[in-house]
Amino acid sequence: MQPTRKVLPGPRTGIAHIPGSKSKAHRLLIMAALSDAPTTLECNGLSNDILATINCLKALGCDITTEDDSLIRVIPLSSALSGSGDNLKNSDTESTDKLTPNILPCRDSGSTLRFILPLAGVLNAQACFEMEGRLPERPLAPYDSELEAHGMKLRKDGNSLHCEGRLLPGNYTLPGNVTSQYISGLLMSLPFLGGDSTLTITGPIESSDYIHITEDVLRLAGIRFTCNNVYDGSDLVYHIPGGQRSQLPDKLSVESDWSGGAFFLCLGALSPAGITVRGLNTDSTQGDKAILDILKRFGADISIENDPADITVRHSALKGCEIDAAGYPDLVPIIGVIAAAASGTTRIINAGRLRLKESDRLKTTAEMLTVLGATVTEGEDSLTIEGRGSLKGGTIDSHDDHRIAMSAAVAASICDAPVIVTAPECVKKSFADFWEVFEELGIC
Repeated sequence: MQPTRKVLPGPRTGIAHIPGSKSKAHRLLIMAALSDAPTTLECNGLSNDILATINCLKALGCDITTEDDSLIRVIPLSSALSGSGDNLKNSDTESTDKLTPNILPCRDSGSTLRFILPLAGVLNAQACFEMEGRLPERPLAPYDSELEAHGMKLRKDGNSLHCEGRLLPGNYTLPGNVTSQYISGLLMSLPFLGGDSTLTITGPIESSDYIHITEDVLRLAGIRFTCNNVYDGSDLVYHIPGGQRSQLPDKLSVESDWSGGAFFLCLGALSPAGITVRGLNTDSTQGDKAILDILKRFGADISIENDPADITVRHSALKGCEIDAAGYPDLVPIIGVIAAAASGTTRIINAGRLRLKESDRLKTTAEMLTVLGATVTEGEDSLTIEGRGSLKGGTIDSHDDHRIAMSAAVAASICDAPVIVTAPECVKKSFADFWEVFEELGIC
């Protein structure tokens, strides 16, 4: 029988502590693996996606140890400089057709696969990425063809993606309307090739905030690059010198995760007594920081104190609005819950990319809200939600999607009966201690 978790109805109140940003952690781990000296990362709460990146880097030869579910000690790859590959069992000095590939267990983490795939080419590694969940179905085009055009060989076999060959410097081109993870993957790999490269992004860019996170981490690591800083639909062109080495500080703290914090900020918007979310950086480049502006548009009562911030959100009269989700698609499920609690109609647009997430997240968000009693119309790339103020409760199939499970838990605060969530442990993908943090809040 599939495991479930029962969430009692009623609004919550209290203080919520949020884990480290997995978006930042992925990138810092990769730069630490390519650095010129050991780095210790302090990251509150190690989600399954972060652990997937750690395990893949270890499979490529990086020495990484974790302590107390918060400290990550990274001894860098000695081969990182100019992609020498000398410490790997798949270096040029051996015949790769006689070798067992490095097995990289990326689980269902799309960030891990897309960030580390070009890194395997930098290291000239013969590698096999083992994928789980919906990840084998999620697209890699045109990323895969661009990597193959620059020296790598890729072959998909069921839930495995085999790669070999050294990634070569040169001129790379990607469209801007695909996942920003492709762009970030190349930005983190091209500096370590033997020659200079350009990366041209054509057309409008979606989720540009995630690219800004990558740029921030590269600058922190001392990586040199230039770009024309155009995000208005014109081509964005990066010029990236090769032969570089990451130079991260020896100790770093991973800032708290706005994506995880969004659930508790929204929980506060449904609570007359309110929720205080502690430790978020209001100057962060994380795109999901937009949840504050979205809650203000709905009419929530928000106050901010201290630095890093204590953000308190309380219920106020919520009114429906139109939300363009192109820049922050991961927020759509929890925005849907707020929309169900608001008066009037909310329309969420430009959310088609959600169909390629851990579930078809447009469909599963609509299904979750409908089961709980909301009136939802699902479009090709949109959701229209008629606010009801309260919901009835029920059993929610999470579809093993962490954001559906966490949104369903928040929805219980406006339900008349309990919410039963299937596969509740899927939250560990991004928020390992979600249920513990949630249960520490009192029903008011």
